[in-house]
Amino acid sequence: MSKTLTVLGIETSCDETAAAVLRLTDGRAELLSDVIRTQLEEHAPYLGVVPEIAARAHAELADLTVKAAMHESGVSYSELDGVAATSGPGLIGGVLVGMMTGKAIAQAASKPFVAVNHLEGHALSPRLGNDCPFPYLLLLVSGGHCQFLEVRGLGQYRRLGSTIDDAVGEAFDKTAKTLGLGFPGGPAVERLAEGGNAEAFDLPRPLLNRPGLDMSFAGLKTAVARAAADTDMSEAELKDLCASFQGAVTDILSTKAALALADFDPGEDGHKRFVVAGGVAANKAIRAALTRVAEEAGATLIAPPLRHCTDNAAMIALAGAERLAAGLVEGDAGDLATGARPRWPLDEAAAKAAPVYDTGRRGAKA
Repeated sequence: MSKTLTVLGIETSCDETAAAVLRLTDGRAELLSDVIRTQLEEHAPYLGVVPEIAARAHAELADLTVKAAMHESGVSYSELDGVAATSGPGLIGGVLVGMMTGKAIAQAASKPFVAVNHLEGHALSPRLGNDCPFPYLLLLVSGGHCQFLEVRGLGQYRRLGSTIDDAVGEAFDKTAKTLGLGFPGGPAVERLAEGGNAEAFDLPRPLLNRPGLDMSFAGLKTAVARAAADTDMSEAELKDLCASFQGAVTDILSTKAALALADFDPGEDGHKRFVVAGGVAANKAIRAALTRVAEEAGATLIAPPLRHCTDNAAMIALAGAERLAAGLVEGDAGDLATGARPRWPLDEAAAKAAPVYDTGRRGAKA
């Protein structure tokens, strides 16, 4: 990785339109610009992300966001070494907007296009601002994904366990919607939980004591809905319910993380690194609990800066730059022939051999 590479990254997989310019030198990343435009106002009336609205917003914002990122970076298109864009998984309308924007820029500037797996962006995101060499254990927790992965190197991912139904972020958002807390739901639940009693409600911990690293959050979410329906809740009771829900999630993630760390092979240097990435990694209570688990296992917890826990283009630019540096992008045009993918597992072999969902059941985690 001795060559300096400058890459424009574009992210549009859900409800953030983002663009960033990153320079990679000797494996070290320097962010030249990092622009994120949210769609909170557009989706707030529906208490959740509406795919059609998200796609239209991306179409309106993509060019302006890229223009802002390029201006902030002080880099011209001719000075780029490549253009990277999320090409899946995600809401397909938004993915298409960002991917086609990236392809158009790459063709116009005669630069290679890099199709980036959004999950690989999250997997590499701790390397934006930390010394985080391979290998490491990864817990990816976001609105659409929840899984443990062994990261041995760039493009070398092995799925160790996954949610069998809802992702953690999805459970947070749906809990907030059930309780009428507004959008975005995750931060609203976390704020209320800070003043609540986590033992006030006896909520289930699905699969907590089952061997292996698979998880489940649908039953927990349903239990919260039933508890809320049983009474006209006071402000104090609402805080207690949010704290109990967050406590149950924390227990599940902590228990499974301890199991994963116990079995993780750190390689030759013997240093166990535990990476937590994705939007839910911004939750302070969950991050604190996972830090304790890591310390007890003799491991180091590494997480991206809060800004880069949620969806962003800096991680996409980094993934693109690392792929270019490693020679994983072939030809002058790069991945121009690659199509958008609503589902794109990091460990495709595991997804085919042992799919999370049975036949006939398909979702973002499949």
